[in-house]
Amino acid sequence: MNLSYQKMVDLASSGLQAAGIGQKAAHETAQFLALAELDGLASHGLARVSQYAGHAKNSRIELSPKIKVRPFKTSAALVDACDGLAFPALRFATDLSVNLASKTGVGLVAVTNSHHFGVAGHFAEAAARAGYISLLFGNTPAAMPMVGGSKALFGTNPLAAAFPVANRDPMVIDMSLSAVARGKLLVAAKKGESIPEGWALTAEGKPTTDPNEGLKGLMVPLGGDKGALLALIVELLVVGLSGSRFSYEADSFFDAKGNRPRIGQLLLTIDPGLAGSQMFASKMQEFLKILASDSGTRVPGQRRFKQRASGFQEGVNVSDVVIEEIQTGISQSWS
Repeated sequence: MNLSYQKMVDLASSGLQAAGIGQKAAHETAQFLALAELDGLASHGLARVSQYAGHAKNSRIELSPKIKVRPFKTSAALVDACDGLAFPALRFATDLSVNLASKTGVGLVAVTNSHHFGVAGHFAEAAARAGYISLLFGNTPAAMPMVGGSKALFGTNPLAAAFPVANRDPMVIDMSLSAVARGKLLVAAKKGESIPEGWALTAEGKPTTDPNEGLKGLMVPLGGDKGALLALIVELLVVGLSGSRFSYEADSFFDAKGNRPRIGQLLLTIDPGLAGSQMFASKMQEFLKILASDSGTRVPGQRRFKQRASGFQEGVNVSDVVIEEIQTGISQSWS
């Protein structure tokens, strides 16, 4: 079914509130889920509503959390999401990191006691549109093994980086450290579709094309051993600086029942004027000119922005299965 951005926000917000989630948290979360749909990232879109509702009904999240902030030093702070949905806390943390960077040149903000945070690039993009370089790291429930291992130790541990471009959309690099985002398995499972071999392994470590088996098993690291080592870097940075749980301590997002995940995120926002007010902008233009001269290349993030613009004008085709799932949850209060 084709839905406008506002209708997606309204549907997702209603679905979350039907599970008992507070109006503010539900609305802010719905905005990011709808934005993911506009960007063509259905794995982080409305398919997540039933997941979050399941967590709410099983006390895996705080329904109306009061975000707390603890300043650390001039350029750093810790934001406590207080077991709520991650989106309100990360929106707040992003604004805080930009504010710190505007005063001191660098803003480092860690988020603790958090939850699934959707499309990492959305938060980095927001800082870049304000004129800052932005890096975002997060850990997630364990889904990938260490090099040489066979047990899930790290999450897919996504990271994003965004760079401002004068008078244009920013450059946004956004990726999980598994071969694909785990949410793609969720979407395939809901649609009853298979997945390509090489995305995931069964719990016994065997290749699978069944998304349900993949969700129970292991994700294949991006680039093999190097992906696992990058996940280790993200894990130690996020957990060590936020005090959040390790990935292996958080129960899967894909199970309605389990513990409160209490994972973390880390934002680093940088004023690009270190070498002079126009140096970074000049260097970006120089690079983009060279990139444009190589046919077949594109600026990271531009395809997403093009889809977003089209989605705002024409709406987005959302899976009927997902829409029915949310509507049923609303009518039955996810009972």
